[in-house]
Amino acid sequence: MEITASMVKELRERTGAGMMECKKALTENNGDIDAAAEALRKSGLAKADKKADRVAAEGRVAAAQAAGKAVLVEVNSETDFVAKDENFASFTSAVAQAALEAADIEALKAAKLPSGETVEEARAAVIAKVGENVQVRRMARIDSDNHVAAYVHGGRIGVLLELKGGDAELARGLAMHVAAMNPPHNKQSDVPAEFIAKEKEIELAKLSEKDRAKPAEILEKIIGGKISKIVNEVSLYGQPYVLDTDKTVEAVLKAAGAEVIGFQRLAVGEGIEKVVEDYAAEVMKQAGLA
Repeated sequence: MEITASMVKELRERTGAGMMECKKALTENNGDIDAAAEALRKSGLAKADKKADRVAAEGRVAAAQAAGKAVLVEVNSETDFVAKDENFASFTSAVAQAALEAADIEALKAAKLPSGETVEEARAAVIAKVGENVQVRRMARIDSDNHVAAYVHGGRIGVLLELKGGDAELARGLAMHVAAMNPPHNKQSDVPAEFIAKEKEIELAKLSEKDRAKPAEILEKIIGGKISKIVNEVSLYGQPYVLDTDKTVEAVLKAAGAEVIGFQRLAVGEGIEKVVEDYAAEVMKQAGLA
């Protein structure tokens, strides 16, 4: 059967595969576009398996919101170049929308996209297009009747924040604050006692012999002041508000009669050990100069 240019074009639009791959698949399947598309999908899965062990520490974070639900997803690639690719960005956005109805990351991978493919099938297709390992790594979600802000900065940092009281504008401002300042804890009371005890030990060790010789009550005030500052630095409530640094977040919330119930923050690649390539050293080694 003759393989026409229009057949190749249709298969390319359906699968995103290269022209030569489409022509080959059509030839091997006697011009049957459905069978050729299935063959290309299987080929994409095979390529995905081969690339699965390669470190994917770049990527994008995307958000979606609807009817009291808000989600973030992190999808990883091997390079920042691919993270900016239109196919990769579209896939990440589609995954975020699908995550609105997914309970966890495994359910998300099995969820259907508008194209009819599952997220996992679409991931394999993206791998075939971009030539890199692509992983749907994790998701975060908040389901609430309170104000929920979903903020993504530059495609690399995402925040979900739930605010009781106040308004949507304040919730978004606080989400931006969390994106910028990355507080480990919400309120000062959330800071673990073990952390505080360790910081006291460190601050005491930093004191001079003269200060350590002072009466216990004075020493307690000195250490207490330092610990209070540290606790404020690691809690959202204690930090200066990025949109009005003359006030703490706690003061802004009090003025609005609001309370942050909680927040979640995802940053691309955090916790993944990246492979650092020293190309100069590799060339030297191969040349026998190192």
